[in-house]
Amino acid sequence: MAKTATSIIATRGYQMFPVLETADLERLRRFGEPRSYDAGETLAKAGKLGPGLIVLLAGTVDVSQHHESGNNELIVTHGPGSFLGELSQLDGRPALVDAFAREPVEALIIPAHRLRALLIAEAELGERIMRALILRRVGLLETGSGGPLIIGQPENGDVLRLQGFLTRNGHPHQLLNFDNDGEAKALVDRFKVRSDQLPVVLCPNGELLHNPSENKLARCLGLLMQIDPSRVYDVVIVGAGPAGLATAVYAASEGLSVLVVDCRAFGGQAGASARIENYLGFPTGISGMALMARAYTQAQKFGAEMIIPSEIQGLRAGDGGYAISLSDDQQTSARAVVIASGARYRRLQVKDLDLYESSSVHYWASPLEGQLCAGQEIALVGGGNSAGQAAVYLASKAAKVWLLIRGQSLAASMSRYLVDRISALSNVEVILQSQITALEGKNGILQRVHWRGGTKEEVCRPISHLFLFIGAEPNTDWLSGSGAALDERGFVLTGPAVAGDRPLLETNLQGVFAVGDVRAGSIKRVAAAVGEGAQAVALLHDYLASTAIPR
Repeated sequence: MAKTATSIIATRGYQMFPVLETADLERLRRFGEPRSYDAGETLAKAGKLGPGLIVLLAGTVDVSQHHESGNNELIVTHGPGSFLGELSQLDGRPALVDAFAREPVEALIIPAHRLRALLIAEAELGERIMRALILRRVGLLETGSGGPLIIGQPENGDVLRLQGFLTRNGHPHQLLNFDNDGEAKALVDRFKVRSDQLPVVLCPNGELLHNPSENKLARCLGLLMQIDPSRVYDVVIVGAGPAGLATAVYAASEGLSVLVVDCRAFGGQAGASARIENYLGFPTGISGMALMARAYTQAQKFGAEMIIPSEIQGLRAGDGGYAISLSDDQQTSARAVVIASGARYRRLQVKDLDLYESSSVHYWASPLEGQLCAGQEIALVGGGNSAGQAAVYLASKAAKVWLLIRGQSLAASMSRYLVDRISALSNVEVILQSQITALEGKNGILQRVHWRGGTKEEVCRPISHLFLFIGAEPNTDWLSGSGAALDERGFVLTGPAVAGDRPLLETNLQGVFAVGDVRAGSIKRVAAAVGEGAQAVALLHDYLASTAIPR
């Protein structure tokens, strides 16, 4: 494997690939069914649905990364007491690697629903298995093994869009630079793709996609599951940010049937935080992506179903609950609904912004963006905590960070620890009372940014990457026609704001609750959103126990 993954195996290999004792295997038997494989037989194929977690009782199995060149790379050889699988097995998604029996194999097959039951019923053994599944996904993410190949130029806006989608959904992938990668050129020739048709994506199942939408790519990778239109869930949660995932974890762990829908990725705006240091229980801090990935996996462990990316088109009262329509012509029903759709990023009102948004203007500061601006000057607009966290992270990558704020001081809108940290960074310069006045570029690539500060003197800097963290607007357009009450800014009204006896998180539609940033009057913090998600589950239980029909 690549050096990064080898390092993980060297330091945590005993956790990634544990060998279970005889007593452990006996405890697993009630969750699975025995199966035999002949030598050379396929146990798992990248891009194809597998049978579930495969526990080896006898024989050996080679697990390898599939390459289009035909030179497959061995990852690990499993023997008796080992098990095959990673996080894809939690919800029955396609395998990310190939696995072949080196010799006759006796195995125990544990399908996804039985695997989730195992993780809950066998706490200590389940913890070891879950840790291994997570670490194996981490290894695949760092090497790109098991995911699709994106072929194109790294600075291309559509390449960045596709990379961003996969990164934020925790799915491994590799980018082959068409300009200087021999394998990329060979694949382009093989599939008879013209350079003006780039980017293309080669999925593990062999399908070639020409500049696909996120939805089409997700379907090719098996990330989007088909909804059973006849099923009525206890609750549908709209949004997979901190509030939505907290609701999913607590609701699913208490036995409710849960469907979570998000139009983009799990994590919401919290996933954009490079480091969260004021979240309870993480004294050394944690990245927003890591925190949200844990919550996402935790919700899946308890049986919450995820439909990402799929956009909610509408909500209406139906027989015994609510009918929800999705953008991909799917329909579902629920006895109750939790609105956790959060907010969408606010756009800067400056001429020609749209020309550069796909390639040079960013609303997220992840390692992908950090790599793009390494060693360069960048501009970052915003004075809140998200902007502060982004500035600190990007300062470790960029040569210079110009932090532009409208106010007279950072302290007015940013936590003290971030203000102190920014003031200690020699390559971050804060421009107070500032406003961007113009953007210049060529062929969709930003080249210069103009702004005025408190002195009113115009400044122009050679900047190719502009980061915007200027707040957000409620994501509630989809509620049009639902009858849900909104305030003048579009946030969802709940509790006493709609009726004196209404529970704090319930909207004017009984059985419909709102949590997190989308709710009028909410505290815009990750911890507050998580707390509201947990609180909503208690209200859900009360509502579902009293009636299944909205009054």
